[in-house]
Amino acid sequence: MVLTPSTMQELGIKAPDFTLPNPAGVHYSLSDWSIIKGLLVIFMCNHCPYVIHIRQKLVEKIQEYQGQGITVVAINSNDFNVYPDDNPVNMALDSKTHGYTFPYLVDEQQQVAKVYGAACTPDFFLFDAEQKLVYRGQFDSARPGNNEPVTGADLSSAIEQLVAGKPVFMEQRPSMGCNIKWKPGNEPDYFGSK
Repeated sequence: MVLTPSTMQELGIKAPDFTLPNPAGVHYSLSDWSIIKGLLVIFMCNHCPYVIHIRQKLVEKIQEYQGQGITVVAINSNDFNVYPDDNPVNMALDSKTHGYTFPYLVDEQQQVAKVYGAACTPDFFLFDAEQKLVYRGQFDSARPGNNEPVTGADLSSAIEQLVAGKPVFMEQRPSMGCNIKWKPGNEPDYFGSK
């Protein structure tokens, strides 16, 4: 595990389109969804302790966000051949066990993670109704072992502002988590010499 911050992509960029399957092989395309209030794209996986630490509260908060008109999708870009806990069978099990109310998609070629600039799990990207990036960063300040409560305060504040039709105006702090498990030779160039 390498503790990795999110890349903090430039605000205002448009959500890149994608088509990815869920573990059952049903394909989802961003262009097929009607985005009412906004779009939340989460890069996550099954085994990362940073995801596990926030997962219960994240699932609760996502149900609230969906009720506010936010479309939510989660994407697993890890190399599941090396990290079998993240394979599609276990993704389907995780979805059922934890009551996911959102598509949990397989980015086997890791191209979607690259075009979004995703670096860690969890990594959050919030777009407005025009699919322009308005927030990227952490769920909240909780990390395994730091004794901060898991609240979802940062992401929830951004969503509240977005849903209220206001500009998202807040300090945006990078998410921190496990690095995405890139396939050998597939690590994106936004890591420089790391």
